[in-house]
Amino acid sequence: MTSLPIVGAAMTLDDVETHRNWLLEKPRDLELQSFVEAEILNGDWAPLAERARKLLDGHQGRLGIHGPFWGFIIASQDPDIRAVVSKRLLQALDVCANIGATQMVIHSPYTSWSYNNLDNNKGERERIIEYTHQTLKEAVKRAEDIGLTMVIENIEDKDPHIRVGLADSFNSPAVAVSIDTGHAHYAHGYTGAPPVDYYVHAAGNRLQHIHLQDADGYADRHWSLGEGNIHWRAVFAALAKLDSNPRLIIEIKDKSKIPASAAYLTSLGLAE
Repeated sequence: MTSLPIVGAAMTLDDVETHRNWLLEKPRDLELQSFVEAEILNGDWAPLAERARKLLDGHQGRLGIHGPFWGFIIASQDPDIRAVVSKRLLQALDVCANIGATQMVIHSPYTSWSYNNLDNNKGERERIIEYTHQTLKEAVKRAEDIGLTMVIENIEDKDPHIRVGLADSFNSPAVAVSIDTGHAHYAHGYTGAPPVDYYVHAAGNRLQHIHLQDADGYADRHWSLGEGNIHWRAVFAALAKLDSNPRLIIEIKDKSKIPASAAYLTSLGLAE
Protein backbone atom coordinates (compact mmCIF):
# COMPACT_ATOMS: atom_id res chain seq x y z
CA MET A 1 0.00 0.00 0.00
CA THR A 2 1.56 3.27 -1.13
CA SER A 3 -1.07 5.63 0.30
CA LEU A 4 -3.55 5.60 3.14
CA PRO A 5 -6.04 2.76 2.64
CA ILE A 6 -9.76 3.44 2.58
CA VAL A 7 -11.73 1.43 5.12
CA GLY A 8 -15.13 -0.08 4.51
CA ALA A 9 -17.57 -1.80 6.83
CA ALA A 10 -19.75 -4.81 7.48
CA MET A 11 -23.44 -3.92 7.46
CA THR A 12 -26.92 -5.26 7.05
CA LEU A 13 -29.14 -3.68 4.44
CA ASP A 14 -30.77 -1.59 7.15
CA ASP A 15 -27.32 -0.31 8.16
CA VAL A 16 -26.55 0.54 4.54
CA GLU A 17 -29.63 2.75 4.47
CA THR A 18 -28.38 4.53 7.60
CA HIS A 19 -24.77 4.94 6.46
CA ARG A 20 -25.28 5.18 2.70
CA ASN A 21 -23.77 8.67 2.40
CA TRP A 22 -20.66 7.61 4.32
CA LEU A 23 -20.39 4.45 2.23
CA LEU A 24 -20.66 6.28 -1.08
CA GLU A 25 -18.45 9.26 -0.25
CA LYS A 26 -15.35 7.21 -1.10
CA PRO A 27 -14.82 3.84 -2.83
CA ARG A 28 -15.41 1.99 0.43
CA ASP A 29 -15.60 -1.79 0.43
CA LEU A 30 -18.79 -3.31 1.82
CA GLU A 31 -19.51 -6.68 3.41
CA LEU A 32 -23.23 -7.34 3.49
CA GLN A 33 -24.36 -9.43 6.45
CA SER A 34 -28.00 -9.91 5.48
CA PHE A 35 -27.57 -13.35 3.90
CA VAL A 36 -26.21 -15.38 6.81
CA GLU A 37 -29.30 -17.09 8.15
CA ALA A 38 -30.44 -20.49 6.85
CA GLU A 39 -34.04 -19.28 6.82
CA ILE A 40 -33.11 -16.55 4.34
CA LEU A 41 -30.99 -18.77 2.10
CA ASN A 42 -33.67 -21.48 2.07
CA GLY A 43 -36.38 -18.96 1.30
CA ASP A 44 -37.05 -16.31 -1.32
CA TRP A 45 -34.08 -13.97 -0.97
CA ALA A 46 -34.73 -12.26 -4.32
CA PRO A 47 -36.44 -9.19 -2.74
CA LEU A 48 -33.44 -8.69 -0.43
CA ALA A 49 -31.09 -8.95 -3.39
CA GLU A 50 -33.13 -6.40 -5.32
CA ARG A 51 -33.07 -4.06 -2.33
CA ALA A 52 -29.28 -4.46 -2.15
CA ARG A 53 -28.82 -3.56 -5.82
CA LYS A 54 -30.97 -0.44 -5.44
CA LEU A 55 -29.23 0.73 -2.26
CA LEU A 56 -25.81 0.20 -3.81
CA ASP A 57 -26.48 2.13 -6.98
CA GLY A 58 -23.45 4.39 -7.21
CA HIS A 59 -21.32 2.31 -4.85
CA GLN A 60 -17.72 2.27 -6.12
CA GLY A 61 -16.08 -0.06 -3.61
CA ARG A 62 -15.80 -3.83 -3.71
CA LEU A 63 -18.78 -5.86 -2.57
CA GLY A 64 -18.76 -9.05 -0.52
CA ILE A 65 -20.99 -10.92 1.88
CA HIS A 66 -20.52 -12.84 5.09
CA GLY A 67 -21.35 -16.42 4.30
CA PRO A 68 -23.45 -18.73 6.49
CA PHE A 69 -21.76 -20.23 9.54
CA TRP A 70 -24.31 -20.78 12.33
CA GLY A 71 -24.46 -24.33 13.65
CA PHE A 72 -21.74 -25.98 11.60
CA ILE A 73 -18.04 -26.22 10.79
CA ILE A 74 -16.58 -26.69 7.32
CA ALA A 75 -14.53 -29.74 8.41
CA SER A 76 -17.21 -32.00 9.87
CA GLN A 77 -16.38 -35.69 9.73
CA ASP A 78 -20.09 -36.47 9.25
CA PRO A 79 -20.81 -36.69 5.49
CA ASP A 80 -24.45 -35.72 5.97
CA ILE A 81 -23.45 -32.52 7.73
CA ARG A 82 -20.85 -31.80 5.05
CA ALA A 83 -23.63 -32.08 2.46
CA VAL A 84 -25.77 -29.53 4.29
CA VAL A 85 -22.83 -27.13 4.67
CA SER A 86 -22.01 -27.47 0.98
CA LYS A 87 -25.62 -26.73 0.08
CA ARG A 88 -25.70 -23.67 2.31
CA LEU A 89 -22.48 -22.27 0.82
CA LEU A 90 -23.75 -22.84 -2.71
CA GLN A 91 -26.96 -21.00 -1.82
CA ALA A 92 -24.89 -18.05 -0.58
CA LEU A 93 -22.79 -18.10 -3.73
CA ASP A 94 -26.01 -17.84 -5.76
CA VAL A 95 -26.74 -14.65 -3.82
CA CYS A 96 -23.24 -13.37 -4.60
CA ALA A 97 -23.69 -14.01 -8.31
CA ASN A 98 -27.04 -12.22 -8.22
CA ILE A 99 -25.82 -9.03 -6.51
CA GLY A 100 -22.31 -8.91 -7.96
CA ALA A 101 -20.39 -9.78 -4.81
CA THR A 102 -16.82 -10.94 -5.38
CA GLN A 103 -15.90 -12.14 -1.90
CA MET A 104 -17.51 -14.31 0.79
CA VAL A 105 -16.32 -14.81 4.36
CA ILE A 106 -16.36 -18.34 5.76
CA HIS A 107 -15.19 -19.56 9.16
CA SER A 108 -12.04 -21.48 10.02
CA PRO A 109 -12.47 -25.08 11.22
CA TYR A 110 -9.62 -24.78 13.73
CA THR A 111 -10.28 -24.39 17.45
CA SER A 112 -8.14 -23.71 20.49
CA TRP A 113 -8.64 -27.40 21.34
CA SER A 114 -7.21 -28.29 17.94
CA TYR A 115 -3.94 -26.53 18.66
CA ASN A 116 -2.73 -29.04 21.25
CA ASN A 117 -4.36 -32.08 19.68
CA LEU A 118 -3.55 -31.92 15.97
CA ASP A 119 -0.36 -33.86 16.61
CA ASN A 120 -1.78 -35.89 19.48
CA ASN A 121 -4.04 -37.84 17.12
CA LYS A 122 -2.23 -39.39 14.18
CA GLY A 123 -3.40 -37.99 10.87
CA GLU A 124 -5.59 -35.29 12.41
CA ARG A 125 -3.99 -32.44 10.47
CA GLU A 126 -4.54 -34.25 7.20
CA ARG A 127 -8.11 -35.25 8.10
CA ILE A 128 -9.19 -31.66 8.77
CA ILE A 129 -7.81 -30.58 5.42
CA GLU A 130 -9.44 -33.53 3.64
CA TYR A 131 -12.85 -32.95 5.28
CA THR A 132 -12.66 -29.27 4.40
CA HIS A 133 -11.87 -30.11 0.78
CA GLN A 134 -14.82 -32.49 0.64
CA THR A 135 -17.11 -29.79 2.06
CA LEU A 136 -15.87 -26.98 -0.16
CA LYS A 137 -15.22 -28.81 -3.43
CA GLU A 138 -18.40 -27.71 -5.20
CA ALA A 139 -18.31 -24.25 -3.62
CA VAL A 140 -14.74 -23.66 -4.80
CA LYS A 141 -15.66 -24.63 -8.35
CA ARG A 142 -18.70 -22.35 -8.26
CA ALA A 143 -16.63 -19.50 -6.82
CA GLU A 144 -14.03 -19.93 -9.56
CA ASP A 145 -16.78 -19.82 -12.19
CA ILE A 146 -18.23 -16.52 -10.91
CA GLY A 147 -14.90 -14.86 -10.10
CA LEU A 148 -15.37 -14.87 -6.33
CA THR A 149 -12.93 -15.53 -3.51
CA MET A 150 -13.93 -17.26 -0.28
CA VAL A 151 -11.80 -15.95 2.58
CA ILE A 152 -11.28 -18.13 5.65
CA GLU A 153 -11.63 -16.11 8.86
CA ASN A 154 -9.86 -17.02 12.09
CA ILE A 155 -12.27 -17.86 14.90
CA GLU A 156 -10.40 -19.63 17.70
CA ASP A 157 -7.18 -20.10 15.72
CA LYS A 158 -4.16 -19.97 18.01
CA ASP A 159 -1.65 -20.77 15.27
CA PRO A 160 -1.72 -17.91 12.72
CA HIS A 161 -0.09 -20.08 10.03
CA ILE A 162 -2.29 -23.17 9.92
CA ARG A 163 -5.29 -21.50 8.29
CA VAL A 164 -2.99 -20.05 5.64
CA GLY A 165 -1.79 -23.57 4.88
CA LEU A 166 -5.39 -24.73 4.57
CA ALA A 167 -6.11 -21.97 2.03
CA ASP A 168 -2.93 -22.80 0.12
CA SER A 169 -3.93 -26.46 -0.08
CA PHE A 170 -6.71 -25.57 -2.54
CA ASN A 171 -4.27 -24.02 -5.00
CA SER A 172 -7.13 -21.84 -6.22
CA PRO A 173 -7.70 -18.09 -6.57
CA ALA A 174 -11.13 -18.80 -5.08
CA VAL A 175 -9.73 -19.50 -1.58
CA ALA A 176 -7.76 -16.98 0.47
CA VAL A 177 -7.42 -15.74 4.05
CA SER A 178 -9.28 -13.35 6.31
CA ILE A 179 -8.26 -12.04 9.73
CA ASP A 180 -10.60 -10.83 12.44
CA THR A 181 -8.55 -8.54 14.68
CA GLY A 182 -10.77 -9.10 17.73
CA HIS A 183 -10.62 -12.88 17.37
CA ALA A 184 -6.84 -12.74 17.05
CA HIS A 185 -6.59 -10.42 20.06
CA TYR A 186 -8.80 -12.77 22.07
CA ALA A 187 -6.54 -15.68 21.14
CA HIS A 188 -3.52 -13.61 22.15
CA GLY A 189 -4.95 -12.60 25.52
CA TYR A 190 -6.74 -15.80 26.43
CA THR A 191 -4.78 -18.64 24.84
CA GLY A 192 -1.30 -17.18 24.47
CA ALA A 193 -1.40 -16.75 20.71
CA PRO A 194 0.80 -14.12 19.05
CA PRO A 195 -0.37 -10.48 18.78
CA VAL A 196 -2.66 -9.39 15.95
CA ASP A 197 0.10 -8.07 13.70
CA TYR A 198 1.71 -11.53 13.72
CA TYR A 199 -1.45 -12.90 12.12
CA VAL A 200 -1.04 -10.34 9.35
CA HIS A 201 2.61 -11.26 8.82
CA ALA A 202 1.72 -14.97 8.78
CA ALA A 203 -1.00 -14.46 6.18
CA GLY A 204 1.16 -12.33 3.91
CA ASN A 205 -0.29 -11.79 0.47
CA ARG A 206 -2.80 -14.59 1.01
CA LEU A 207 -4.66 -12.00 3.11
CA GLN A 208 -7.53 -10.52 1.13
CA HIS A 209 -9.91 -9.43 3.89
CA ILE A 210 -9.73 -8.19 7.47
CA HIS A 211 -12.43 -7.54 10.06
CA LEU A 212 -11.46 -4.47 12.07
CA GLN A 213 -12.89 -4.54 15.57
CA ASP A 214 -11.42 -3.51 18.90
CA ALA A 215 -11.34 -5.70 22.00
CA ASP A 216 -9.66 -6.25 25.34
CA GLY A 217 -8.23 -9.73 24.74
CA TYR A 218 -10.86 -11.34 26.97
CA ALA A 219 -13.89 -11.74 24.71
CA ASP A 220 -15.15 -11.12 21.18
CA ARG A 221 -16.13 -7.53 21.95
CA HIS A 222 -16.64 -5.96 18.51
CA TRP A 223 -16.06 -2.56 20.08
CA SER A 224 -15.58 0.60 18.07
CA LEU A 225 -11.95 1.16 17.11
CA GLY A 226 -10.11 2.95 19.89
CA GLU A 227 -12.27 1.51 22.67
CA GLY A 228 -10.06 -1.55 23.27
CA ASN A 229 -6.33 -2.10 23.45
CA ILE A 230 -5.36 -3.54 20.06
CA HIS A 231 -2.10 -2.01 18.81
CA TRP A 232 -3.42 -0.50 15.59
CA ARG A 233 -0.15 1.07 14.51
CA ALA A 234 1.48 -2.37 14.52
CA VAL A 235 -1.44 -3.90 12.61
CA PHE A 236 -1.38 -1.25 9.90
CA ALA A 237 2.41 -1.33 9.67
CA ALA A 238 2.09 -5.04 8.88
CA LEU A 239 -0.70 -4.36 6.37
CA ALA A 240 1.44 -1.72 4.64
CA LYS A 241 3.92 -4.43 3.62
CA LEU A 242 1.32 -6.34 1.61
CA ASP A 243 0.56 -6.16 -2.10
CA SER A 244 -2.71 -8.09 -1.87
CA ASN A 245 -4.83 -5.00 -1.09
CA PRO A 246 -7.08 -6.72 1.49
CA ARG A 247 -10.53 -5.33 2.11
CA LEU A 248 -10.47 -3.44 5.41
CA ILE A 249 -13.91 -4.00 6.92
CA ILE A 250 -15.00 -2.35 10.16
CA GLU A 251 -17.14 -4.95 11.95
CA ILE A 252 -18.51 -3.61 15.22
CA LYS A 253 -21.65 -4.20 17.27
CA ASP A 254 -22.71 -0.56 17.50
CA LYS A 255 -23.15 0.31 13.83
CA SER A 256 -23.78 3.95 14.72
CA LYS A 257 -20.06 4.17 15.51
CA ILE A 258 -18.82 3.03 12.10
CA PRO A 259 -17.92 6.58 10.94
CA ALA A 260 -16.27 7.26 14.31
CA SER A 261 -14.16 4.10 13.94
CA ALA A 262 -12.99 5.26 10.54
CA ALA A 263 -12.30 8.73 11.94
CA TYR A 264 -10.23 7.18 14.73
CA LEU A 265 -7.96 5.49 12.19
CA THR A 266 -7.74 8.78 10.31
CA SER A 267 -6.69 10.56 13.51
CA LEU A 268 -3.82 8.06 13.84
CA GLY A 269 -2.79 8.66 10.25
CA LEU A 270 -3.49 5.03 9.35
CA ALA A 271 -6.50 5.07 7.02
CA GLU A 272 -9.39 7.14 5.75
